[in-house]
Amino acid sequence: MTTVIIDGKRVEADPSQTILEAARRVGIRIPTLCHDPRLKPSGACRICVVEVEGKDNLAASCATPVSEGMKVSTRSEAVLRSRRLNLELLWSNHPNDCLTCDKAGECSLQNLMYEYDVKTSRFVKQNPVPAPDESNPAIYRDMNKCIMCGKCVRICDEVQGQHVWTFSDRGIKTRVSTAFEKSMQDGGCVFCGHCVSVCPVGALMDKPVMKKARSWETRKVRTVCSYCGVGCSLVLHIKNNEILQVTADINSAPNYGSLCVKGRYGFEFYSSKDRLKTPLVRDNINEPFREASWEEAIGLVAKRFSEIKKKYGPDSFGCLSSSRGTNEENFLAQKFTRVVMGTNNMDNCARVCHAPSVTGLRAALGSGAATNSLADIEGAEVLIVSGSNTTEAHPVAALKIKKAVRQNGAKLIVIDPRKIELVKYADIHLQLRAGTNVALINGLLHVIIKEGLQNDDFIERRTENFEMLKQVVSKYTPEETEAITGVPKEDIIKAARMYAGTNKGMIIYGLGMTEHKAGSHGVMSLANLALITGNVGRPNTGINPLRGQNNVQGSCDMGALPDVYACYQRVDDPEANRKHAEAWKVKKLPEKPGLKEPQMYRAIESGDLKAMYIIGYDPAISQADINKVRASISKLEFLVVQELFMTETAKLAHVVLPTSCYFEKDGTFTNAERRVRRLHKAIPLPEGTKSDWDIICSIATAMGYPMSYNHPSEIMDEIAKLTPDMAGINYKRLEGDGLVWPVWDMNHPGTPILHKDTFKRGRGMFNDLMYTPSEELPDEEYPLLLTTGRRLYQYNNGSMSLRNPEICAINSEEFMEIHPADAAKLDIKSGEKVKVSSRRGSLEVKTELTEKSRLGSVFLSFHYPETPTNVLTGPGEDMLALTPEYKVCAVKVEKM
Repeated sequence: MTTVIIDGKRVEADPSQTILEAARRVGIRIPTLCHDPRLKPSGACRICVVEVEGKDNLAASCATPVSEGMKVSTRSEAVLRSRRLNLELLWSNHPNDCLTCDKAGECSLQNLMYEYDVKTSRFVKQNPVPAPDESNPAIYRDMNKCIMCGKCVRICDEVQGQHVWTFSDRGIKTRVSTAFEKSMQDGGCVFCGHCVSVCPVGALMDKPVMKKARSWETRKVRTVCSYCGVGCSLVLHIKNNEILQVTADINSAPNYGSLCVKGRYGFEFYSSKDRLKTPLVRDNINEPFREASWEEAIGLVAKRFSEIKKKYGPDSFGCLSSSRGTNEENFLAQKFTRVVMGTNNMDNCARVCHAPSVTGLRAALGSGAATNSLADIEGAEVLIVSGSNTTEAHPVAALKIKKAVRQNGAKLIVIDPRKIELVKYADIHLQLRAGTNVALINGLLHVIIKEGLQNDDFIERRTENFEMLKQVVSKYTPEETEAITGVPKEDIIKAARMYAGTNKGMIIYGLGMTEHKAGSHGVMSLANLALITGNVGRPNTGINPLRGQNNVQGSCDMGALPDVYACYQRVDDPEANRKHAEAWKVKKLPEKPGLKEPQMYRAIESGDLKAMYIIGYDPAISQADINKVRASISKLEFLVVQELFMTETAKLAHVVLPTSCYFEKDGTFTNAERRVRRLHKAIPLPEGTKSDWDIICSIATAMGYPMSYNHPSEIMDEIAKLTPDMAGINYKRLEGDGLVWPVWDMNHPGTPILHKDTFKRGRGMFNDLMYTPSEELPDEEYPLLLTTGRRLYQYNNGSMSLRNPEICAINSEEFMEIHPADAAKLDIKSGEKVKVSSRRGSLEVKTELTEKSRLGSVFLSFHYPETPTNVLTGPGEDMLALTPEYKVCAVKVEKM
């Protein structure tokens, strides 16, 4: 440590620290305008100058490192005089409109001028007038107010990596601009709002909040984002029970101040005129809905569920809950299904995305969850990103990947059929044919074993079935793997050597691994890769699925699955069954595992399933082959849907129950790194709606099983009592950054890294897996391969994201990506509308010619109801988890 004296106070500082960092450590405030702890020091504003004994000039404290014996004064007369002068210079070129500026009250320049008693400037007779640019749908600009601190330029470059902003011109004419004065969108802006968040003045501001409230008029509520599985920490700014702005705290995990476009601007859906605000009922789905009271609706649901259970038996009922719902709501949904309805026919919408992660990781490691924290990404030496378009599907996680590569020197291997944005940062892009994941990983394993790159000590101590794996992968030579996957053998060998050559190798994967016929096998094969190199159980290693929705991890953790209670206690385990029956005060619980979601639709067709309760999930747009799914759902005797909006599934219901969004309730979410976080109720429920947990309890009580909780915290207390992995969790302990399970008791700090000393199943299992081709491949009639995925600006079925005006102004229409060579064969030009058909249905969509997709492949997202992509998707299902094979089916494209 280095000893320095700051304002007469002895300070022990790390030699790598600056004067500013050392001072802040001991509570000495030095003002800044251009500094941000996430950015490299620039020393541009000169407000942070200090006097260093023995130096002729004042030093910028943000850019000056400490040295042994240094004596620093932060408020000498020379320092104060310099700060006042710099403030005068800044004010001389700044509009004098503080009375009406929306930044007033949180403007750093205004606050510093007050602090240093600077009333005007000697260097100008008249300040420039504001020059607002309101052409952007989300971000307000007034570059006359810019003070050239450069924070917007630097954060867009260093953190976001988009390079939208730059300094233009020179000298007194210097200004911040986009390249060639393009619009922000044309300049590559992704509307993350980073530039707005760091702007110290009113040059860049969020448009939704402008002229609606000053900073001191809003109350701030901390909560968690309900879009992707990163689970970003949010701060809601509220006035008169209206959410006006969303920001992030730079000190809060896991996002540390970063947000994506949906997190920052995707909040206005809650006030949409389309919100359901009264229960709707009807006798059959061919009749129109009529409004009903809550008493009538709950009574009808209880009556019909009871009648169907009595007439057809408990297994005639099925429940689907939502990965957008809280842990508490998912826990109650499975409790209701098992206790009140008497069946294990319980599933959730993780079935259509990461169910193979649960299946595959449990088989290999004993736990179906990520092994490491998101923060560990930044310290990895080699990253494999497989089947994850991270910059669009999980933008904040992508920032950590970019930082690892750009700032920390990590090597990056991207496995993806498309040239996604991360390919720009990659050392190797393994552009495989869609559906050949297992073959490719087997090829990497073959090279590692052949060249003796495996971690023999780890394999001997902590794994089993290695000899069988060797036999299987011996067939997958680089030449054979290239023939199957289309990846050059040289790249396969290079990638294998790169990953096996480090003890800090981390695997990150997404739906491009799971949504295949061999999705579970693909996850197991990635686990094989981690095990063979010993890259698991330590910091900056492991295998980490990026969950699609905000609470995919939590919904599965809570037992919203057909074969397990909370935290994967099996329903057919006599001890677990007895424990839950006693806690829930029933004589017995069903022991036979229930139906998975696709099996429920088949059971409807066979006449065995008569009623369903669907909570916050829209399978009529999200499942594969939706024409077939809709036809099945339409045959139910009774369907109850609990939703925010009249979704496609709700349109098929007999009863629709209006519920709450995440701003309107308390609860918890569990993100992709197993971090359990508190959700704080920020605004009241709309009149006529109820919280999901309250609705479930009301139905159960009406059916004769009283479920009574005063607050969701009591539900979490029950979860903790029944779930050893969460025994140390309660709401009080979750305040702040939450806890990462397992949390064994009330003194346990949580477990950011799994499998340090042993695996939950004992030894890690090498699964010997053969390549299985996809269910449906292109042929003469349907010559193109369709793969589906996400886009940055929208989310799932669009019911939330499409109801935000700022986002819709940027992106509100689907388009199909097609390779220029394929388009040329069909005489199709970019922007033209085409007909896309499969063996199951067809749709019309505009085209975009791009080499992002492989030759012979087209790409569509699934966000837009007007372009229901899942009328096309195919019959394939994961062989174990039954997750639809969204990533591969055969289509034809016709010019219109």
